[in-house]
Amino acid sequence: MLDTPKYKFWFVAGSQSLYGEEQLKNVARDTEDIVNKLNAGGHLPYPIEFKGVMTTAEGITQFMKEVNYRDDVAGVITWMHTFSPAKNWIRGEVLLQKPLLHLATQYLDRIPYDTIDFDYMNLNQSAHGDREYAYINARLGLKNKIVYGHWQDPEVEQEIASWQNVAVAYNESFQIRVCRFGDTMRDVAVTEGDKVEAQIRFGWTVDYWPVGDLVEVIDAVQDADIDRELADLKAKYVLNPQDNPQAKFDDSVRYQLREYLGIRQFLDDHGYTAFCTNFQDLKGLKQLPGLAAQLLMRDGYGFGAEGDWKTAALVRLLKILAHNDRTVFMEDYTLDLRKGHEAILGAHMLEVDPTIASDQPKVEVHPLDIGGKDAPARLVFTGADGEGVDVTLADFRGGFRMISYPVTCRKAEAETPHLPVAKQLWTPKCGLKQGATAWLKAGGGHHTVLSFAITEEQIHDLAEMLGCELVEIL
Repeated sequence: MLDTPKYKFWFVAGSQSLYGEEQLKNVARDTEDIVNKLNAGGHLPYPIEFKGVMTTAEGITQFMKEVNYRDDVAGVITWMHTFSPAKNWIRGEVLLQKPLLHLATQYLDRIPYDTIDFDYMNLNQSAHGDREYAYINARLGLKNKIVYGHWQDPEVEQEIASWQNVAVAYNESFQIRVCRFGDTMRDVAVTEGDKVEAQIRFGWTVDYWPVGDLVEVIDAVQDADIDRELADLKAKYVLNPQDNPQAKFDDSVRYQLREYLGIRQFLDDHGYTAFCTNFQDLKGLKQLPGLAAQLLMRDGYGFGAEGDWKTAALVRLLKILAHNDRTVFMEDYTLDLRKGHEAILGAHMLEVDPTIASDQPKVEVHPLDIGGKDAPARLVFTGADGEGVDVTLADFRGGFRMISYPVTCRKAEAETPHLPVAKQLWTPKCGLKQGATAWLKAGGGHHTVLSFAITEEQIHDLAEMLGCELVEIL
């Protein structure tokens, strides 16, 4: 399983020396209490650390420089407990290269009418300080997140947690390395893209490797290692030979496990976290990776079919954001256009991640009408009911464009005995006609990432952080 590093976030309060040392001690006390209770609440996916009260331009600038050079710090959370002169923040925030969240909150959730006095007013000036601070962030054109409300409100905690996941995905985007086994599918436009621009914009490294280099690694996989993976496969899934002779079925399954182990070793040895294959470039392979690709995605690797490296990287990126929870490579396959049934049937020839299965996946072997190779094993299952988001990435001459819409997912209405693939129905929440038309108009491709665990707001925040154009179809 691919793990995400143990990130943390730094939390600072804004103030100034005008209020005196005693009030600054109170600011620090309140802020530390907020941080401790947020951590103890158990709702945040990553811990936060209180790093002090910021009162000077020099201190703020030095703090932001340190954030940039700490690889384990994914971003900054700021709170203007009192009135913090915004000019003090200019240099530091111009230099900041990590995500920034402005928590617009107050220590108490109420106005203490019976006891409120000028000391209280001097200390609790978030309503005042937030506006001063937000002004300079807007003036600087920062893409910071604002979360508003009392820090103990469960909705506020969830917003902070959601942003943390996006911020970690942003940081990890610059660690994504895609291995291209072969080139893109011939004559296809949407899978093309500018790899240099992708590295500049998103941090993605995209490299080509000949399939022959991979074949050498696959052929060297030991039978004992395949035996161990086969035992694990039998424990998790149903092996369903159907009409296949047992020997043929076993050979196909074992070869897919050989590919799984070989590809994983190749990726790990060369530091890659995503890959793509192409059924037009399989020289030396007996089968197109099917079950192999599914198991690798289950483990957290990104994948794109037909040489689609952009989607491979996007799958990996969104799996990081979602903690590898029900976030899968997908393709618009065919449509139900009947009134009251409007939906897209998502599937692929072989490669859909089993983490969205609503039933126990079956390992089956069936012929593949393309590629000219042996019948590959694959996991066959039905997707799930629920709310989700569907996302794609397109490359235009002027830059990359992310396109997304929230969707309602449901299981297929019936079995497909002659289409033995993983399958999932979904419908854009704005309606199939409106949603699909807008998707087509925006130039959205057929390869997507479908997630039950990510929200449209998180996609919006991620695109903002990456500086990527986003078309939201709402």
